[in-house]
Amino acid sequence: MTRGVVPGLRTPHPLGGLLPAVYQEDEFAMRFTAGLDDVLAPVMSTMDNFVSYVDPLLTPDDFLDWLASWLGVVPDPRLPEDRRRRALAAAIGHYRWRGTLTGIRDQLATLTGHPVEVVDSGGVLGAISPGEPLPGEARPWIVARIPARAAADRDLVESVLASVKPAHVPHRVEVVEDARLP
Repeated sequence: MTRGVVPGLRTPHPLGGLLPAVYQEDEFAMRFTAGLDDVLAPVMSTMDNFVSYVDPLLTPDDFLDWLASWLGVVPDPRLPEDRRRRALAAAIGHYRWRGTLTGIRDQLATLTGHPVEVVDSGGVLGAISPGEPLPGEARPWIVARIPARAAADRDLVESVLASVKPAHVPHRVEVVEDARLP
């Protein structure tokens, strides 16, 4: 979609009608302002509908990447447009849980459209009593399990997982039978 003069688009506020009566009687002034109306009509239409431009589910497709840049999100161009829109709409909620198992699982599930299981080494848990052995493993890791029906998205899951997990934590992606996932 391109932005510019839209043939036949009328402005809700013609400039000629705002001129003093003496200029409204001047044919040149009225034709001149009518030309400006043609140029300003798309601008006024855009401003009247601005709320739609900042809604990921409504924004024109050519604005989707621009809107994503506001949030620092880089939607994968391999995703279909509807999944890119849903991922962008969910991005704000994902920031609250960024880097946690819940956040990683929810973001991967949003992107793939399938349930995803994410487990880690358990190193962020704490011991309940003094002297009790620490839970988890000394070396951190994350495993994301995706259903077989989402195997085509494995590369996407791999790249997203690498970008949303803590940088020092190694990870892997496993494809499992659908019945094993919640």
